[in-house]
Amino acid sequence: MIEMTLGEIAEVVGGALADSADAGVAVTGPAFLDSRSPEPGGLFLAIAGEHVDGHDYAVGAVGGGAAAVLGSRATEVPTVVVDDVEAAVQALAREVLRRLRRVNPDLRVVAVTGSQGKTTAKDMLAAVLGDAGETVATYGSFNNELGLPITVLRTGPTTRFLVLEMGARGIGHLALLCAIAPPDVSLVLNVGRAHIGEFGSQEAIATAKGELVEALGPEGTAVLNHDDPLVIGMAPRTRGRLNTFGRTSGAAVQLEKVELDDLGRPSFDLHRGAERVHVRLNLLGEHQATNAVAAATVGLTLGLSLSAIGASLESITALSKWRMELHERADGLVVINDAYNANPDSMRAALETLAAIGRSSGRPTVAVLGEMRELGATSAQEHAAIGRLVGDLGIDRLVVVGEGARAISDTDESALFSASVSDAVEAVRNNVDGTEIVLVKASRAAGLERVADALLGAAPDVVGKEASP
Repeated sequence: MIEMTLGEIAEVVGGALADSADAGVAVTGPAFLDSRSPEPGGLFLAIAGEHVDGHDYAVGAVGGGAAAVLGSRATEVPTVVVDDVEAAVQALAREVLRRLRRVNPDLRVVAVTGSQGKTTAKDMLAAVLGDAGETVATYGSFNNELGLPITVLRTGPTTRFLVLEMGARGIGHLALLCAIAPPDVSLVLNVGRAHIGEFGSQEAIATAKGELVEALGPEGTAVLNHDDPLVIGMAPRTRGRLNTFGRTSGAAVQLEKVELDDLGRPSFDLHRGAERVHVRLNLLGEHQATNAVAAATVGLTLGLSLSAIGASLESITALSKWRMELHERADGLVVINDAYNANPDSMRAALETLAAIGRSSGRPTVAVLGEMRELGATSAQEHAAIGRLVGDLGIDRLVVVGEGARAISDTDESALFSASVSDAVEAVRNNVDGTEIVLVKASRAAGLERVADALLGAAPDVVGKEASP
């Protein structure tokens, strides 16, 4: 965050200084939420939640090195008091970004959205752009009305690229996020069925996702998936330029000759005009090739060379936590931990990867699947479709976890159903001997990462290391 005094912050957010706060004291560090990890010289955001009230931890945050607190009441330590902390941090982020653009006109803001793959694409972009210049990117999936401004407040005068993952739960959400951080490049990956229970239809999801391209000015660029009709259909909604990616011949940047190795890692060609580069990813799944061409198209839009982009993509060894993480136990058991999120499209991609690895290696495959949340009235239908897919792909064993996912097992008489995660751990342990490839996948709330942890023990040997944001 650029240095600002408490007086300046109070003026920007419409707040008042309390608890002997000195208007001249400078905030030199970023904004943060966790008082257990205070940022030296930073601004502690005291959020009053349903179960935890951040104001109760303000004294500890300042004692740990924070300069002050942004809260909705006095805290006994220097505090900027506002009516709404979330609205205040949004206003602060908007002003900080405006000031940064004034002192650093080369700063470029990249916004990323999609029904699935946006965190992966964001991680790839962070790696590709990070090799070209100082880059700040969303941590994990910190992509909402609070997480996005906190990410913006991590930027500084020398930041060249700001990569922001943007999530939406309804119409107008992305427009709000883009008002905080107006993008120079807007990447839309796909319009799938994730969160269809909240939106009601894929067409409504497309309406919401398209707010990202509507936010662009005439000098901005919309980067759209040419293979997705609902995405390429957004082209008329932008005032900016257009760049496209995909496997179809009309895409400006094309993905060609995709092949998988024995562990399901894709290699492929990226092609633009007379330029071509061959890329071998150290990540699992054919779908990663699509995320890679999307990231490459953004990089090209921002002036990077295709050869440099290819080298950056090949250097990525892992993504954000619990996303197609590959682990191997001492006895040879391989566990793919993809337990961070799940929707019908990402579930299909993960299962297809598991099946491909099984075919290439000749090893038995086990799918441990939990509930896909936020599917509304289509939930039972979508879960049953995943059960049929498991059979169609020839996956050897299926373990279904939790009542919300029961419909997956209804289509397979041999499936093992476990009501709880602990039961699932025992079911899997009793049905593997170390020769298998095990996929663990569900929506985050299902907590299936505990199955992967239990299978691997306290110190799994992770193939690759987690990429930094």
